[in-house]
Amino acid sequence: MSEQDDWEREFDLKWADGAEHKEPSARARMLAARWKHNPPGPVPFRADPEPVRGRRSSWVSTAVVLGCVAAVILLLGYINFRAPY
Repeated sequence: MSEQDDWEREFDLKWADGAEHKEPSARARMLAARWKHNPPGPVPFRADPEPVRGRRSSWVSTAVVLGCVAAVILLLGYINFRAPY
């Protein structure tokens, strides 16, 4: 872009930002039309969080990790035992 194009673009942006009336976005117009006939219900500022499903206890996770580590150690030992020298 030339310097003239940059200046024209900057001028256009300043002109658009300085407009007295800005048209709302398409989404804002759609929501305004929808809410005119069916307004949304009140929403609390901080609603109660939805119940969280139960988490596994830490010992179950620990057992799974240790079981995987033991399986890898046994697999590596079996591969080394069967490997010819």
